[in-house]
Amino acid sequence: MQNKKNMPLTSQRGDAMPLSPIRKLVPLADKAKARGIKVYHLNIGQPDLKTPQVALDAIRNIDRKILEYSPSDGIKSLRTKLAGYYHRFNIDVTEEDIIITTGGSEAVNFAFMSCLDPGDEIIVPEPAYANYTAFAIAAGAVIKPVFSSIEEGFALPPIQKFEEMITPRTKGILICNPNNPTGYLYTRSEMNQIRDLVRKYDLYLFSDEVYREFCYTGAPYISAFHLDGIEENVVLFDSVSKRYSECGIRIGALVTKNKQVRQNVMKFCQARLSPPLLGQIAAEASIDTPQEYMLEMYNEYVERRKYLIDGLNRIPGVYSPIPMGAFYTVARLPVDDSDRFCAWLLTDFEYNGETIMMAPASGFYTTPDIGRDEVRIAYVLDKEDLKKAIVILQKALEVYPGRK
Repeated sequence: MQNKKNMPLTSQRGDAMPLSPIRKLVPLADKAKARGIKVYHLNIGQPDLKTPQVALDAIRNIDRKILEYSPSDGIKSLRTKLAGYYHRFNIDVTEEDIIITTGGSEAVNFAFMSCLDPGDEIIVPEPAYANYTAFAIAAGAVIKPVFSSIEEGFALPPIQKFEEMITPRTKGILICNPNNPTGYLYTRSEMNQIRDLVRKYDLYLFSDEVYREFCYTGAPYISAFHLDGIEENVVLFDSVSKRYSECGIRIGALVTKNKQVRQNVMKFCQARLSPPLLGQIAAEASIDTPQEYMLEMYNEYVERRKYLIDGLNRIPGVYSPIPMGAFYTVARLPVDDSDRFCAWLLTDFEYNGETIMMAPASGFYTTPDIGRDEVRIAYVLDKEDLKKAIVILQKALEVYPGRK
């Protein structure tokens, strides 16, 4: 079928795909930079810390005559080493339970394509990572949101809210722990409640655990694999991008003890041939990153978190709860529309030749008109840059035409 301009129509699926709230303002940021304005990027979870030297050395010292395909499920030595890494967190898996993917995003995509049919529903606490919605649309699945509020610090909504949403089409619950975009860290009690619901209705528990190194409480990190009685229901997503500051190598993992899920996922893996060879070489080396690096990284984010949250909450009309994990926070601003405000920062505002880029939080909700006065901020810049960014935000709010 063709449209009125005698051009082929695009797909309904493509038309329904949302723009990324993290990246959709990039053209405006590029234009700002072209005008000579410095832009502080608080919009994207790209760590500014150096990639571990062991990873860089592994790439520099490659001694191969051919850069060949790897196995579709990833190099076995990497999967074996990754299983050992998980054992440090009391996650009892073997290399057979692990499939290497092209970033954590592909793990989510392949899980949805392998576990869900068109029209199937996934219950997701909101706000949630925007690409979950995109991958659900690609699979023909439906996100059913359960709203968590900034007033409650984005704690897990009452489990009764989840149960009320279960229908014959419900196939799973999806969580991100620690959470992107809110930084919330689920408690043992909350995880047990999710487990009981998953077991009662025989659902999948899709668990994004990319940020497990970034937990800022004294309580232990609780993985979905720590929950008894649902071992075959759990599909875990992981990535080396954040913990080793190597987003560009595009290496993630899908981990599950469910053999049938793995068999389905492998079909998609074979269709895309193999994950990146050079990325796998770097990722395998990264598992040997010295503990000193990991501790310094952790302490740096703890300091940045405190500096940012203190600074945000000193700005009149701004509120951010204290995130207990990851390196993001969702802040409420005294603005009419955060999408408009974030664009205005790049098109119409500068302070001493500088401005900031943030992610409008509306893109992390599927519920219409929610999050219109919220933004996600990634504290991936050093404290000096965060200091400048906080000043810029305060100055911008003082003159923004749509201030509430």
